[in-house]
Amino acid sequence: MRVVVIGGGPAGMMAAITAASKIENKEKNKVILIEKMDKLGKKLLITGKGRCNITSNIDIEEFIKNIPGNGKFLYSAFKNFSNKDIVNLLKKEGLDVKVERGNRIFPVTDKSSDVLKVFLKLLEKENVKILTKTKVSKILTKDDKVIGVIANDKKIEAEKVIIATGGKSYPLTGSNGDGYTLAESLGHKVIEAKPSLVPLTSKGESLKYCQMMQGLSLKNINIKVLVDGKNIYEDFGEMLFTHFGISGPVILSASAHLIRKNFKDAKISIDLKPGLTEEKLDERILRDFSNEKNKEFKNSLDKLLPKKMIPVILEMMKINKKVNEITKEERKKLVKILKDFRIEISGFRPIEEAIVTAGGINTKEINPKTMESKLWKGLYFAGEVIDVDAYTGGFNLQIAYSTGYTAGLN
Repeated sequence: MRVVVIGGGPAGMMAAITAASKIENKEKNKVILIEKMDKLGKKLLITGKGRCNITSNIDIEEFIKNIPGNGKFLYSAFKNFSNKDIVNLLKKEGLDVKVERGNRIFPVTDKSSDVLKVFLKLLEKENVKILTKTKVSKILTKDDKVIGVIANDKKIEAEKVIIATGGKSYPLTGSNGDGYTLAESLGHKVIEAKPSLVPLTSKGESLKYCQMMQGLSLKNINIKVLVDGKNIYEDFGEMLFTHFGISGPVILSASAHLIRKNFKDAKISIDLKPGLTEEKLDERILRDFSNEKNKEFKNSLDKLLPKKMIPVILEMMKINKKVNEITKEERKKLVKILKDFRIEISGFRPIEEAIVTAGGINTKEINPKTMESKLWKGLYFAGEVIDVDAYTGGFNLQIAYSTGYTAGLN
């Protein structure tokens, strides 16, 4: 049987390897992997800041909780190919892994290129024919099934076609929504693509403060996402102030919640000292102040705060006096700011800057057990082109492997 896989990212490569390793009627499938860029796996190379956050070490049952975008649709795919399976596959090919903070799994070499090498080696081993710089413009159908594709104006016949073209994030890696166009031409419904795992923009005073602190990275902070006064999400970790607002791991995960809300009023509340209660923090400030009592207030915060943050706190406090003149109420106000530092959110950075895309092929039109289209026999989907998306931490890559494997298997 001839199989065409469109898209050479992790989902497409996994689909091609799996389809090519299958033996039916004593014959192996002939698989062609088509990629419009000059190389395979361009997006894989930039994941995890070039280190490749392969997957997560949590139980596969827990994965669904980390996938706000249609997680339940992926039960069967995760059963077919789990986080243990991808780790075993890499180890079998000589690439060991390590577990880091937050259950994130990375290659021991810290190089995403080593993960890509394993995929390329397996594609070669399974005799997958690879066509790069090749663009699929049409999927050919007859009656109720697919019969091939038109690629670079040439017809390629196939009994099965797998669309694994990615979403719309990082268009420089080739993800620009091609798969949506192909699916829509066949009558599939595409849920509007929105940025997920994307930096957040700010406005007003908050934007001014972010710009004053541009480049400052905060570690071990706690954030709450407040939408119209309700706390919808909490996280602990690292964030970054930028010229447009805020970014960093906890902010990217927060964006996956905000993208699903029509909000009039959204704020990020940052607890700069999550290890201390308000009472303990007050005691700590009192100790600092007793050692600095003859100093000006503006010169007394070096031990408490990063340098870039001090001018912002001073502007918020509006205090221009000596430490020994500070009242209990003013001290309490400082505690409140440090435990609940608020940034007003105006929206999201463009989809081109998102790590993943929320939206895509409607999951109601895909069989979750096989990844086959419910509209056309022999048409399958894998990876980010489907309307599924997760938080940071290796979950989106696992979705790619699992759906790719499932599509390739069937």
